Amino acid sequence: MTAVRPDLLQLTERRMAWLEARQRVLAGNIANADTPGYQPRDVRSFASVLAGAAGGPRMAATNSRHLAAPGDPTLARPDRSAPDSAPNGNAVSLDREALKVAETDQAHALAATLHRRYLGLFRTALGRSQ
Repeated sequence: MTAVRPDLLQLTERRMAWLEARQRVLAGNIANADTPGYQPRDVRSFASVLAGAAGGPRMAATNSRHLAAPGDPTLARPDRSAPDSAPNGNAVSLDREALKVAETDQAHALAATLHRRYLGLFRTALGRSQ
């Protein structure tokens, strides 16, 4: 029988933090849907964030003006899958952004459910109810 790894809880917490960062970036895209010349942004994939995290300790930012660490999920980058831009140079597609927001929201709900269930397993193992 395979033992459940204790870092599963940490993984779901990291996934939820990544999803929160993505929602902030997507909300910024929607907020700038009418800004001339605005190019939509997105965060790196969660898989690439996890792959980058295996490389050692993370850099600490002691000042809000410091650059984001390479493994930081809030590090937004231009969305290369964006459609052609409008005549004013804006490339935000509200339909596309709404789909990404819905996907992210659904993934966040799944991660939150897994987190609650995993904590429930600990409570059961400790003989506590609820």
